[in-house]
Amino acid sequence: MHGIWKTLEDLHAAVAERPILGLFDDPQRFQCFSAETDGLLLDYSKTNLDEDILQHLIALAEESGVPDKRDAMFQGARSNATEGRAVLHTALRSPDTAVLAVGGEDVRPEIKATRDSMERFAEGVRTGTVTAPGGRAFTDVVNIGIGGSDLGPLMAVRALAPYHTGPRCHFVSNVDGAQISDTLDRLNPRTTLFIIASKTFTTVETMTNARTAFRWLEAAVGSEGGGHLAAVSSAPGQTAVFGIPEDRVFSFADWVGGRYSLWGPVGLPIMMAIGAQKFGEFLAGGNQMDQHFRSAPLRKNLPVLMALVGIWHNNVCGYTTRVVLPYDQRLDRLPAYLQQLDMESNGKRVDCNGEPLQRASGPIVWGESGTNGQHAFYQLLHQGTQIIPAEFLIAAESHEPHLKEHHDLLKANCLAQSEALMRGRSLKAARKLTAGADAAVDQDCLARHRTFPGNRPSVTLAYSKLSPFVLGQLIALYEHRVFAEGVIWNINSFDQWGVELGKELAISILPLVQGDPADGKDGSTRGLLAKLAN
Repeated sequence: MHGIWKTLEDLHAAVAERPILGLFDDPQRFQCFSAETDGLLLDYSKTNLDEDILQHLIALAEESGVPDKRDAMFQGARSNATEGRAVLHTALRSPDTAVLAVGGEDVRPEIKATRDSMERFAEGVRTGTVTAPGGRAFTDVVNIGIGGSDLGPLMAVRALAPYHTGPRCHFVSNVDGAQISDTLDRLNPRTTLFIIASKTFTTVETMTNARTAFRWLEAAVGSEGGGHLAAVSSAPGQTAVFGIPEDRVFSFADWVGGRYSLWGPVGLPIMMAIGAQKFGEFLAGGNQMDQHFRSAPLRKNLPVLMALVGIWHNNVCGYTTRVVLPYDQRLDRLPAYLQQLDMESNGKRVDCNGEPLQRASGPIVWGESGTNGQHAFYQLLHQGTQIIPAEFLIAAESHEPHLKEHHDLLKANCLAQSEALMRGRSLKAARKLTAGADAAVDQDCLARHRTFPGNRPSVTLAYSKLSPFVLGQLIALYEHRVFAEGVIWNINSFDQWGVELGKELAISILPLVQGDPADGKDGSTRGLLAKLAN
């Protein structure tokens, strides 16, 4: 393994100054460094990978055990070793005919029963056969959750807005009272349904918001508040205490991690927004990517290729961040969703054996929708001192055919930005642009300001239209990319111990915020408590 890493480092040293644009002297460059599955295209030709480098990266994936660990995960192995759990969120999107065993027991019947229950409830709300206690149809649904119980369904509901045929969906996650206050101010309590999403039903932020929502309901409908509630939880005792009817509680197993959970009951708001049939298409897209990940050779395997490009940039080239740029406004929350998926999964400092990592793990993931980002941070992408690999997403067609001019301009901008990052502008070309400028301006100085170094790598994901199926493909693609990178780093991508310490300290600091003595705390914390005292 060390030998492959050393070879990759040597290869990078040899090509570090090589212009990516020069690689296109090969007329087959695009065909050789792109891959496609069921309408989803990955173009990674605008990177400095060549065939020799790619073959060594594939050898790295093979020696790291990506194929074997992938197969083990799909077969129900305890891939989440630190918590002793299988990792089978993929089962939530598999066909009903599949047989999937966890601990010797087929989990498909339970998955199907839960999905059937979700469909009955969601379709009842959508058609008005499931109503508020007063008999009025629900016009609005508020999902109260945080982390994976919020980012996934929020992102998907916004992404699939053209398919909305159900009640309006709203999301509350932040314990900051401003969010729930602003949300409730727009709603009618007599026609509002709340979905409280918390596996343990003890998540502090979620339950604080849930209690506020319940008080708001009680003030308007009195004792009938429970009829406006549903829950996604695996703690039936807790949901019963909260007054939620048993048939409105939808649970999921411990082999479904929070950030991978929108395929099941956490996706209830998605199903309410777009309906069970379209939700099924969303699952089918995810399953299609699962089958591709399991069967395609590594040289044409989209999740593996995305992972290898990421490893090359992060670990070999030393680029510590990646930017996600969806040229699709309805994917404006995708970068935030991927921040959790990627950084909570692979933001680790020890390997599966508890030993300190010898190489960097997950990069910083961030982004914004195009073209908005062009007028914000692209300046740094093009002329900043750090190289930031970019990931563009673009659809061939939009949901607004009557606004074709808009989408043509969007596509032109997306393609132009990836070309500009690669091509750059030489000092010689910049001098031609500045020739004849105001004599009071130092033309050579101005030319240097208008020079772009170029040679900045990017990949592009292109698809026909953002449909439920395509969204399912995209999310599953990124899930498996995160998994493959984690295997190469030999880390557990499915736990998240790093979120625990801050939670524990918040519980201990709350009484201090409310007036208890802060003895024993550091000087900064004591000073801030004094400043923030009511």
